[in-house]
Amino acid sequence: MIYECNTYMPLRRASNPASHRLARLSFVSGLGAAIIVAAAGPLFRFHKIDLPTSQLFLLYGGLAGVAAVLLGAITASLARPGEGRRGFVAGCLGVLLGIAAAWMPMQWLYLSQTLPPIHDVTTDTADAPAFVAVPRLRAAEHNALGYEGKRIADLQRTGYPDLKPLLLPVPASEAFARAERAAADMGWHIIETAAGEGRIEATARTLWFGFEDDIVIRVRATAAGSRIDVRSASRLGVSDLGVNAERIRRFLRRVAG
Repeated sequence: MIYECNTYMPLRRASNPASHRLARLSFVSGLGAAIIVAAAGPLFRFHKIDLPTSQLFLLYGGLAGVAAVLLGAITASLARPGEGRRGFVAGCLGVLLGIAAAWMPMQWLYLSQTLPPIHDVTTDTADAPAFVAVPRLRAAEHNALGYEGKRIADLQRTGYPDLKPLLLPVPASEAFARAERAAADMGWHIIETAAGEGRIEATARTLWFGFEDDIVIRVRATAAGSRIDVRSASRLGVSDLGVNAERIRRFLRRVAG
């Protein structure tokens, strides 16, 4: 007896070379964007490129990252796993790399549009603490250290209304010691301390780009104890994207305990 068996196998859809090419393009774009954005900081920090060039790195790297996300999303939707279409994994990797590359530039762009365009922030806009030792460290191309007064004070009050002096119910000498310890604990480079004047000057460096910002701390006695004012000013750039304000907040929280 002869048995005839008809086996029906589901047809496998042919691989789509167009989606595969898109997937590879997404992956390459995402990887290249991530490398460009990641390299912008170290290249500037170690004086291989100038600030405008590093900003172009971020711009073009961020745009390439956005392109990688779009291409990867399209590819992943066209090349679903299990349908014989190639490129799903590469497309997903392109999306992830693109997001990683575009995140920082997009965040900086958002902050530049929402925060005030200032680089000099203080807890006392009426009588900003003065730099004494820092000026000798600044070059001609750096921002001026003179406080601009009402214009910058109005912008600061709009953007950072929470910044205010720290009042402590302890003698000024103890407040000064606390401030000195906090500055050291935060990893700042102490330039000068003048206990008799209640003044501490230091420099902080950002992690990625290595931007140098200068800080002056002023401690004064009050009837109820002591008052600490802080001023943090960037050497380069028009807007600090909120870095100086956040530095002051973290410092005062540490001093307050």
